[in-house]
Amino acid sequence: MMNVKGKNIIITGGSLGIGRETARNLVKKGANVLVTGRSYERLIKAKSYTGSKVIEFDISDHKNISDNAKNCIDILDGRVDVLINNAGIGVRKSIDELNIEDFLKVFNVNVFGLALFTKEIIPYMIKESSGTIINIGSTASLKGYKSGSIYSSSKFAVRCLTQCWQDELRPHNIRVCQVNPSEVTTAFGNAERVEREDVGNKLTSKEISHSIISIIEMHDRGFVNELNIWATNPFN
Repeated sequence: MMNVKGKNIIITGGSLGIGRETARNLVKKGANVLVTGRSYERLIKAKSYTGSKVIEFDISDHKNISDNAKNCIDILDGRVDVLINNAGIGVRKSIDELNIEDFLKVFNVNVFGLALFTKEIIPYMIKESSGTIINIGSTASLKGYKSGSIYSSSKFAVRCLTQCWQDELRPHNIRVCQVNPSEVTTAFGNAERVEREDVGNKLTSKEISHSIISIIEMHDRGFVNELNIWATNPFN
């Protein structure tokens, strides 16, 4: 079992929901966690809740990703053990409503930002010949759904990236995993970015956080390539 104590961990989009809960639980285990986010106000609240370090930047700002990644590396003294690509947004549109602006808005965060930021972090993992990358996908990356053309296709793309990186990075002892939550009661999809209240039979950030940390803690001789997480009985 890998001990996360003292590990340097970056969580993108960690000021709310799954990212924030995962940061809190990793800090409790002694990890050195850095959370990124777009809102300084939410980051300060997350810092108080989690005990993590925070840095403000927008992962869809591709021109500044290299500089922002360097700032993250500097904060973590030149080493990243785990990268959790959690930042993501979604748009629901029917076929007749599709437009390039919404596609770019979602793909700039979910796919292009994720990939370009990861590209900047990977050399530091290769240098150490170790590391774990966890891409937060969705069960929408497994099967499309009505009005899911934009969001679901972005998560299909993330699944493809994950599989490509697995092949490229395993020879460097770098594990690349994808976690696919079903519907979770977070602020995701909420324009006001307000966390939804827990519903007794629905998934919460706690279950996803538990899954993410279990993947990290597996002895690094093995890795989980993909994990789907469903609510047991969300139908009532």
